[in-house]
Amino acid sequence: MDIARQVAEQLQVIEKNAETFLPREELEAKLERSLKEKRPLRVKLGIDPSAPHLTLGHAVVLRKLRAFQDLGHTAVLVVGDFTRRIGDPSGKSKTRDPMSPEEIERNMKTYREQAFRILDPRRTEVRHNSEWLENLTLAQVIGLTARYTVARMLERDDFARRFREGSPITIMEFLYPLAQAYDSVMVRADVELGGSDQRFNLLIGRDIQEAYGQEPQVILTMPLLIGTDGVHAMSQSRGNYIGVAEPPEEQFGKIMSLPDELMPQYYTLLTETPWEEVAQLHPKEAKKRLARTIVAQFHGAEAGERAQAHFERVFEEELPPEEMAEVQVGDILDEDGQIGVVDLLVATGVAGSRSEARRLVEQGGVQLDARKVQSPQDRIEVRSGMILRAGRRRFVRLVL
Repeated sequence: MDIARQVAEQLQVIEKNAETFLPREELEAKLERSLKEKRPLRVKLGIDPSAPHLTLGHAVVLRKLRAFQDLGHTAVLVVGDFTRRIGDPSGKSKTRDPMSPEEIERNMKTYREQAFRILDPRRTEVRHNSEWLENLTLAQVIGLTARYTVARMLERDDFARRFREGSPITIMEFLYPLAQAYDSVMVRADVELGGSDQRFNLLIGRDIQEAYGQEPQVILTMPLLIGTDGVHAMSQSRGNYIGVAEPPEEQFGKIMSLPDELMPQYYTLLTETPWEEVAQLHPKEAKKRLARTIVAQFHGAEAGERAQAHFERVFEEELPPEEMAEVQVGDILDEDGQIGVVDLLVATGVAGSRSEARRLVEQGGVQLDARKVQSPQDRIEVRSGMILRAGRRRFVRLVL
């Protein structure tokens, strides 16, 4: 196959579902050179370790990165452990609080395993930007800041809005996009991927690479996936997320709770199934197919089938799941074999705190052997084998 045809075919794959893709002619030239020299492009994606889970929102961009790998290119996954200490305000109305190194380290622990549920480890470099940013001298930081102007920085929408409103913008916040751009210099990125909210930062990367004598990266942004609330972009801070490493039953259940109108976006950005192929199905059947497909991506086809069977048993037939965790509670009961329902929810781990436990009960979300608990003040006489249900998807069997 001639090189021109190969370039055209790669561009078709790369452009699919992309929101911003520029400059196209530069990527075309990079691809042509890559094929002639048999040198894979270096395709960068920065991951912000703000929380311990990668979500389906991350998966949208990771899938595009995997598409580059399948074309023979190298993925460079840059974990922003140093830049997260700064706090990127992209799209925010105020400064985002920095995180401690200890919090960041906890969040990063499982990133590699989660990312490799999508990426090919053999074609992936995982880097942490503390490798180079932590060792910059003040003179080098000043040299970096001298390569960009305040006027250009204020072209960013959220900075411009805050400046007009008189809201504080710290010099530290200006350093975030510069540091992210410097990452591109250090990994010699040919292409950088990101969500649509990162477009401005990615463009700065082009300028900074040129200032350091490198050929500028091409940028490609993907649409932001709407979360389970049906309104905002998927975010762990909002709680409207589905994690790529969540248990199959949890993933399946969350997908089934999505508003119907999100189906076209989820099929388009997270599967290879064209929306037109399923658009005529009943919305519930379309969701089941989507949920089974996504669970299979991260846990295997058998897990997808089991998750669907679990959902249908619990939520359609209203039966308890066939398998559930067992929790020993004998040593937390009083002499009459009783315990307060709030204490029981916390002790069994189905509620993370007493306030969450009280809220679950007040909202009618707690059942014991299919009978609703009426009040947070209730005391429960526990029998071995009782099934405790909290919310829609949390079940445990109580064992004495």
